[in-house]
Amino acid sequence: MRIFDTHCHLDYLARDADLAAVLSRARTAGVSRVLTIATTLSGMDAVRSAASAATAAGVKSRCTAGVHPHEAEAEGGGGVEALRDCIAACGDGVAGVGESGLDYYYNHSAPDVQRRVFSDHIRVAGETGLPLVVHSRDAESDTVAMLREGIAEWSGLRGVIHCFTGGRELLEGALGCDFYVSLSGIVTFRRSTGLRELAGEVPLDRLLVETDAPYLSPEPVRGRVNEPANVVHTVCCLAGVRGMEADALAEAAWRNGVELFGDW
Repeated sequence: MRIFDTHCHLDYLARDADLAAVLSRARTAGVSRVLTIATTLSGMDAVRSAASAATAAGVKSRCTAGVHPHEAEAEGGGGVEALRDCIAACGDGVAGVGESGLDYYYNHSAPDVQRRVFSDHIRVAGETGLPLVVHSRDAESDTVAMLREGIAEWSGLRGVIHCFTGGRELLEGALGCDFYVSLSGIVTFRRSTGLRELAGEVPLDRLLVETDAPYLSPEPVRGRVNEPANVVHTVCCLAGVRGMEADALAEAAWRNGVELFGDW
C-alpha cells in the first residue's frame, strides 16, 4: 500500500514531537508522500524546513503557501502581492495555494476580511495554475459562491475542499466546480454516520485522504496527537464504506493526489 497524506502540518509536529520518529512510522505505514500545509506566510521558513526534513528522511514532501482564515486579519494585509512574493521565493517547493477559505464557526477573523483574503488566494491560484487548498466550516454557501466566481474568471482554477465535514450543498458545489474532496480522521468517528454516507457518494476519481495532523486523530487513536501514519485508519474506513479493498482505495487516492498536486 502506498498512501499520500495530502494535508498535514509537519511544521507543528516538528515543533512538538520527534519528527524523525514520526516520519519513520509514516514509512512503515506506507505513507511515502506528504503535503505540508502552510497557515501563515510568516511561518513559511518552518513549513519549508519540515518538508525538506521529511524528504531527506524518505517521505517526499512539498508545501503550500497561504493564510488560514483564522489568521486572515493578522496575516492577510499584504494581499495578492505578498502571496505572490512568497510563492516566488519558495520556487518549485510549493505545490499549492492555501490553506485558505472561510470559517464562520470560530470567526477568529471578521467574515469580510476572510472573504477578501480568500479572494486573493483564488486569484493567485488562478494566475499560477497551482491548486487551491480550501478550508470551509459553517460557510458552505459563501465558499461555493466564491469558487464559482473564481472559476468564471480563471477557467483553469482547481483544488480541493480539505477535511470535508460539510453537507450536500458543499459536496455538490465542490464536485460541480470539478474540485477534489478530502476526508480526514473525522470520517472514522462513531458519530460521523452522515459524513460516511456522503463520503460514499464522492466519485472515486475525486477522492483524497489526509490527516490534518497533529489534529483530528482517527479512531482508534482518537485523543492522541495525530501523525501521517494514522491516515491508514481513514483509508480503511473509507474502503469499508465503499466496499473496496484498502489497497485499492489508497492507490486511487494516491493517483488523485498526484494528478492534483504533481508527481514529485
